[in-house]
Amino acid sequence: MKRLVKAASVLGILLLLSFLLYACSDEGGGTTTTVEVTREVPVTVEVEGPTVEVTRIVEVEGPTVEVPAASVADQIIFVEQWASSPHNRAEDEAFVHWNEDDPQEVPDRCAKCHSTPGYLDYIGADGTAANSTESGVPVGSTIECRACHNQVTIAKTSVLFPSGIEVTDLGDESRCMECHQGRASTVRVNEGIANAGLTDDLDTVSADVGFTNIHYYAAAATQYGTIAKGGYEYDGKSYDSKNEHVAAYDSCIECHDPHTLEVKLDECTVCHTDVASADDLVNIRMAGSLVDYDGDGDMAEGVYFEIEGLRDILYTSMQAYAAEVAGSPVVYNAANYPYFFVDANADGMADDGDSERYASWTARLAKAAYNYQVSLKDPGRYAHGPKYVIQLLYDSIEDMNAGLAAPMDMAALHRIDHGHFAGSEEAFRHWDEDGAVPGRCSRCHSAAGLPLYLTEGVSIAQPTANGLNCATCHNDVTTFTRYEVEDVEFPSGATLTLADSDANMCLNCHQGRSSTNTVNDRIGATGDDEVSSSLGFINIHYFAAGATLFGTEAKGAYEYAGQLYAGRNAHVGRFDTCIECHNTHALTVEVEACADCHEGVVTQDDLVNIRVNEVDYDGDGDATEGIGNEIATMAEVLYAALQAYAANTDGVDPIVYDSHAYPYFFNDTDGDGAPNDRYATWTPALLRAAYNYQYAQKDPGAFAHNGVYVVQILYDSINSLGGDVSAMTRP
Repeated sequence: MKRLVKAASVLGILLLLSFLLYACSDEGGGTTTTVEVTREVPVTVEVEGPTVEVTRIVEVEGPTVEVPAASVADQIIFVEQWASSPHNRAEDEAFVHWNEDDPQEVPDRCAKCHSTPGYLDYIGADGTAANSTESGVPVGSTIECRACHNQVTIAKTSVLFPSGIEVTDLGDESRCMECHQGRASTVRVNEGIANAGLTDDLDTVSADVGFTNIHYYAAAATQYGTIAKGGYEYDGKSYDSKNEHVAAYDSCIECHDPHTLEVKLDECTVCHTDVASADDLVNIRMAGSLVDYDGDGDMAEGVYFEIEGLRDILYTSMQAYAAEVAGSPVVYNAANYPYFFVDANADGMADDGDSERYASWTARLAKAAYNYQVSLKDPGRYAHGPKYVIQLLYDSIEDMNAGLAAPMDMAALHRIDHGHFAGSEEAFRHWDEDGAVPGRCSRCHSAAGLPLYLTEGVSIAQPTANGLNCATCHNDVTTFTRYEVEDVEFPSGATLTLADSDANMCLNCHQGRSSTNTVNDRIGATGDDEVSSSLGFINIHYFAAGATLFGTEAKGAYEYAGQLYAGRNAHVGRFDTCIECHNTHALTVEVEACADCHEGVVTQDDLVNIRVNEVDYDGDGDATEGIGNEIATMAEVLYAALQAYAANTDGVDPIVYDSHAYPYFFNDTDGDGAPNDRYATWTPALLRAAYNYQYAQKDPGAFAHNGVYVVQILYDSINSLGGDVSAMTRP
């Protein structure tokens, strides 16, 4: 039913058409109307919804402004949209909860998001300090136009989250994020546990520990992941950062209509062609989510259902823990505060008899319960930050297991995605404290670096990313066409091609960052066994598969003078490039295709057993083992040769390698085999061999990419250090 809304001057012609920001535009042409804004101009418009009293604006001094006639009509439409939105649903609990209180007011801790005066107070639009609400406010207001349309929000670019972390460089979405951020965080949960004295005592029940509620619709906290720390993040774990969608659809107001709050469904369907209604959004699953998170065997279901499955597992483990460790069964009721209750009849189900607030909290249970609630109270979690929520649930299950006598079976569960989309991992989180990925790294460790390099030929600093996204490789995310890459320059200076644009795209990152030339340039004229302070370890970097594949054409490994090396490894016609052997998104090897020719291959683990000749390269007497095992043995011999050379060469310190700690090679000053300080007594002979050792370690598929080339560089490295190669065979 249509009701009349008396909008006094429709907020002074909508706050002078949103404080003149939009009114001064002449876009769209049409006639203009001159409006002198010094008084109220009564206007009545027909809108859907209840009669609403809109706060008035009076005696606004200002110049005469020419306003496009079309703009006035647009503003009236915005009022109609807002009046029917949840922000103006005056009868909802969000706005009437305090009507029976004495005094009848919205308290200061709630006023920011449940009233317009409170919001204006919090942002400082009423002249008070920002980021605080000084007092309660009268009941009766909703979130009105002036809450978002005022001089303070127009200039607003940052938001302070409950964790104390301020997110900056924002646009108009900052207005939404002030309220849609929740009211708690990792910090608050930890403070509660610390105040109870249970930081290191996770399984003791204490009356001083209670349930912490994230609150409702914390969409911004979900989207910003570990940046905001809205979920409970466990020590020693890394988490996804801001969930990045695609350009123009990456913030609140880009995906939701700012007045109706509804999802812009028609715009979703441009890329998500299976979406016909809002109900279909839960079925979306992106190509960057190709693992079975909840272990139910369904890889086609939307990521929404993966979250649901993990939450069910967490709930089961929480109930088992509550009964076994806390000594009191627990049940959850989403419709009743404070949500967690004593399960009076221990049937595991929430029913009318379960009305006693749960009080047998331990620190471990409190953490899990917080994340359980986080995963429920943002209805759009599956779109805002699904992988962050998945990580929170997975880690909560894992932590619950640590307190259970019979842990939940997590063998089928998955916490992270395949490499390109594993946003929580070091490859993408390394620069979080710096705030940006530097130009020397951004091509491969940011979402926007590769497109810039492919189109402009340069690399500059880029924002930190949550892994790669669709627009990293696809130049049009509606048709999913990809960038054209004719050839690729390698660190050696060689320009090479796989004659396939899509495969060439892979080579831009999977080529390493150094070469034979890099090592020779560093060494210069220094003698083979001469220690020099100008020498330092040179790291090939990770997954240099393209360099391995091209062998001596790319010269990614260190090639010794006077030796010949294998060139590009030609496999068979149909399986001869990156994308022919690997799944483009999951990156996994197409094992079933391998099995067509290679007998005995059932899983990816079987690939190391493949060999195509009977040459005993490593000299261990076994000519039937896979070439992967031949390489592994030769790498072990090379490591022993490195240590023997260091021990027997004057001025050279004992050396030890740690594959998980940069810069990988360290002093072993006490001889216990454990790393000490960064290794510093390099000679050219030691540097060359160490470079090749690292090369073999950092391309895990080297045996398949170009096994012969890797055997050659290992053989030559062992030989150069005086290691025993008498039983080995160099291809």
